[in-house]
Amino acid sequence: MSGSNVWTRSRARMRLFPELLAQCSGEATAYGKCVAATTTGKQELTKNTCVKEFETLRSCFQSAAKKGVK
Repeated sequence: MSGSNVWTRSRARMRLFPELLAQCSGEATAYGKCVAATTTGKQELTKNTCVKEFETLRSCFQSAAKKGVK
C-alpha cells in the first residue's frame, strides 16, 4: 500500500471541505450552537451531548459530497 496515495486522497478531501461546509452552513451553525451552549463555564462536552445535531451535520456533508461540489 502506497503512503503517498493516502495523502493525495486526504488532501483532495480537505480541499472540498470549505465548499461542503458552505452547503451545510445551517446544520453547522446548529451544531456549533449546541456545543457552545453545552460548554458554558467550566462544563465539558461529553459524548452524545449534541448527537442529534452532529448526525444532521454529518448527513448533510455526506449528501453534499455525493452530489459533488459546484
